[in-house]
Amino acid sequence: MRDDGAGWLPWLVEEAPWKPAPGRWRRHVILAGVLAAIQVIGAVAAKAEPPAARPLDVAGVLLLVAGPAALIARHRFPAAVLAVNLAVAVAYPLAGYPRAPFFLAATVALFTAVVAGRRTAAWVLVQVAYLAYLGIGWFCANRLGLPASARPEVHEAVVVALWILVVFVLAEAARIRGQHYAEITRTRVEQARARAEQERRQASEERLRIARELHDVLGHHLSLINVQAGVGLHLMDSRPEQAREALTAIRTASAEALREVRGVLGVLRPEQEAAPRAPAPTLDRLAELTADAGIPVRTRVRGTARPLPAEVDRAGYRIVQEALTNVRRHAGPAATALVTIGYDDDALAVRVDDDGRGAAAPVDEAGNGIAGMWARAAALGGTLTAGPLDGGGFRVDARLPTGDES
Repeated sequence: MRDDGAGWLPWLVEEAPWKPAPGRWRRHVILAGVLAAIQVIGAVAAKAEPPAARPLDVAGVLLLVAGPAALIARHRFPAAVLAVNLAVAVAYPLAGYPRAPFFLAATVALFTAVVAGRRTAAWVLVQVAYLAYLGIGWFCANRLGLPASARPEVHEAVVVALWILVVFVLAEAARIRGQHYAEITRTRVEQARARAEQERRQASEERLRIARELHDVLGHHLSLINVQAGVGLHLMDSRPEQAREALTAIRTASAEALREVRGVLGVLRPEQEAAPRAPAPTLDRLAELTADAGIPVRTRVRGTARPLPAEVDRAGYRIVQEALTNVRRHAGPAATALVTIGYDDDALAVRVDDDGRGAAAPVDEAGNGIAGMWARAAALGGTLTAGPLDGGGFRVDARLPTGDES
């Protein structure tokens, strides 16, 4: 991909496909008009000065205008425009016209061709034009009947050569600079695209996390409220005190559910949320979770308890919570559960067994509980299996890497 250094000389070189946009046409025409005016005015001003042997006529004016006019197409045909301007730059002085700044249009054409990537063509055309200028002026002027003023002096030949080299150097510097800035722009665009993609991915992951959290919180507490409400209705007339306990449990579960939902949704408007007032859902609260499960639950810890990464600790708690919710929903009223927490060297093991009839529940009644637990474990690079036990009951078994070295 070529870059023409548009940031440096936008009037001389601008990187863009040749399109008939009004603004671009206007800039091309203005530049051509300015250069043509400068060259013609310079020739008129030098009209009476020696050693001009041929006064400026219509042919001379056409030569001075032809080069700038060709510049309008310089971005579409840089090599061809350069060839036209070099022919004009050679023909004008050899015709013996007054010494005017006839070389300006050729300079712009050479500069444009180099920064557009036509360096080889530009170098060949310039050499041919320079040798033609010297050869015709020094060796063929008499045979062609050219005026004496058409023969270039040695110092003029040296100045022309130096001018060509300077233009080449400046054009090459502009080309390299343009490529450098184009690379920087591409890098910035790629970085911006990568940041946008990362933000979209993070937003998607955050939405999934919030959805899992809401599913776990609402599923657990609403299931508990449902069970306790059924107990309260059943015992309201015969055992009012136990019905009172069920209503108290419902109030506690609903309050806890509201606190956790508020904590989960608080990330959506952090500037308006106060600091969370409820403890974070971690395995430190496992005793509270099992006590409020609504079914008999035993807890067993294997290994030595230690601090865990926050996401692993929270995922372990949520998996136990969802597994107990499924036990309460599907295992039957007489089911009991065993929660085993294992602190291995490099992972947290979570197992929830029950002795009920959850394995016999229809598949479509399982909802999204197992899929949600599996997704939570997979997000941490862990594994989770769930299925019936041989002797009856159901087991949820998860292993969550902690990132610790063995």
